[in-house]
Amino acid sequence: MKNAAGMDSHGRIIRRTRTVSTGRRERYPVELSIHLRPLEVEDRLIPGHWESDLIMGASNRSAVATMVERPSRFVVLAKLDAPTAEYAAQAITREMSRIAPSVLKTMTHDQGSEVARHREITEQTGMKIYFADPHSPWQRDSNENTNCLLRQFLPKATDLSDVSQERLDEIAHLLNTRPRQTLGWKFPVEVLVEYLQLSQSNNLMIIN
Repeated sequence: MKNAAGMDSHGRIIRRTRTVSTGRRERYPVELSIHLRPLEVEDRLIPGHWESDLIMGASNRSAVATMVERPSRFVVLAKLDAPTAEYAAQAITREMSRIAPSVLKTMTHDQGSEVARHREITEQTGMKIYFADPHSPWQRDSNENTNCLLRQFLPKATDLSDVSQERLDEIAHLLNTRPRQTLGWKFPVEVLVEYLQLSQSNNLMIIN
């Protein structure tokens, strides 16, 4: 008979079989693991690599998709009609399609079910989506830090279904025009525009 200390009636230690929790099993294909992302993603020197997530509203009945470009910390917010994979794919595609294609290379998300339709996002935007390890928010630290900033505007008790896309664009603009110490006190939008201008200049040199 087993007691609270994990011993049987003869005082011998009972060895338990270790099992993997279903909550830690990977939801997505191994080839889309964060560990297989291009090496250029890690050093934040080449723009176009993003992190994404959903922030949830009151009672988890509403949501906003948050996308953060890693080198510049440029933020894009997308209103979801409902917190489902279908609406997440629609919202992310809609808002990321407003961004210059030259800075749409990859996106890294957690393994939540809300991005089950990730292939649709890739088809529509050209961004290859990778997935972080389960329960590893530090692998998307730019996005996690941005979500904390967003809670200044969108507290956890907020019904996000009442927040318009126009308001989300205003919040994103405020964050994108806020100087960041990590950027040498430049604005996120300033850093991203500098890259776009440099990229355009390089393309003109190649053509000439």
